Amino acid sequence: MRFAQDSFAGNSITAYARDQITVNDQVILSSVIVTPDRIIRDWLPNSFAGLQEHHVTRLAELEPEIIILGTGATSRFPPAEYAAGFLTQGIGVEFMDTAAACRTFNILISEERRVVAALLLS
Repeated sequence: MRFAQDSFAGNSITAYARDQITVNDQVILSSVIVTPDRIIRDWLPNSFAGLQEHHVTRLAELEPEIIILGTGATSRFPPAEYAAGFLTQGIGVEFMDTAAACRTFNILISEERRVVAALLLS
């Protein structure tokens, strides 16, 4: 799926397919974290099945306003305790399939929000 690209300063997701995510025309073939100004390739597991609480809780270190967790081809929800601490920190958390997470990331960065997208491919 190709996305229309508005003019953003920083990172935007330009395409998504089941086995890859394209950020600023850079093809990424593994799970990735994208912020408006960073691409982090070595923080997440390859699949939702490998997701552990520390993968999610560490996202707060990036000081987001909102975290979007793309859970692969389908929308899935990790255990509630994975995200429980974010509310007390004033950080919103959303779980959705990765295609929706990519679209939502682009919308939020166009609004200049401090968003972190943790995108699992499977």
